[in-house]
Amino acid sequence: MAKGFTPCQASPMPAVTLFGYRHSVYTRIARMALHLKGVAFTETEVNPFDPPLPPGYPHPFDRVPVLTHGSVTIYETSAITRYIDLAFPGPPLVPANPLAAARIQQVIAIADAYAFRPLVLQVYAQRVFRPLEGLVPDEAMIAEGLAAAPKVLAALDRIATEGLTLAPAAPTPCTHALPPALLIVYLAPMIAAFVIPPPAVSISIAA
Repeated sequence: MAKGFTPCQASPMPAVTLFGYRHSVYTRIARMALHLKGVAFTETEVNPFDPPLPPGYPHPFDRVPVLTHGSVTIYETSAITRYIDLAFPGPPLVPANPLAAARIQQVIAIADAYAFRPLVLQVYAQRVFRPLEGLVPDEAMIAEGLAAAPKVLAALDRIATEGLTLAPAAPTPCTHALPPALLIVYLAPMIAAFVIPPPAVSISIAA
C-alpha cells in the first residue's frame, strides 16, 4: 500500500426510524414498504389518540406515520413510500411504464381521499376497534361506510379491468404477473381492515 494512502470506507447508512401506531393502516403501509425494500429500521410507537405526544415529535399535525432517515424527516404516507422506493436499493415498487405509474398514483389518491374513511374509519374502526376498546360502535356510521364502499370498490374494479396494475390477466412486456408492489403495500391494509367485519363481505359492487 502506498505511503499516506487511506483506503475508502463505506459510510454507514443513516439510521431509519418509523414512528407509528400499531393499529394504524398507514403505519402498516409504511412498514410494508420498508420490508419490501429490505431496509433495516427501528420502530417507535406513537399513539396519536393519547396526547400529549412525545416532546419534539416531528409531525406538525401530530399524526402517524413519520419516517426519519438521518437528518431527513418525512410525513404523509404517500410521500414516505415514494421516498423509500427511491432512496434505498432493491426492486422498484413502481414500474417504469408511464401509464402504470400514473395508475398507481391514481389508486393511491383514491385510497386516501375516498377509501380510507368508509372502509377503515367508518366500518373497521366502529365494528372492530371500538369494541376492543370497550366502546359501543356507531351503527349509523357503519351503515354510512357500507353504503359508500361499493362506489369506491367499483372505481378500483374499473381500473383493474384495464389489466395494467391492479389485476393483470397475464404478464406482458408492459404488465406484471402480480400488481406492482406499491399497490399491494397501499391497498392491502385498507382492504384487510374492511373485510374483517362480517357485514362488509356481503355488499355488492356496482359496475
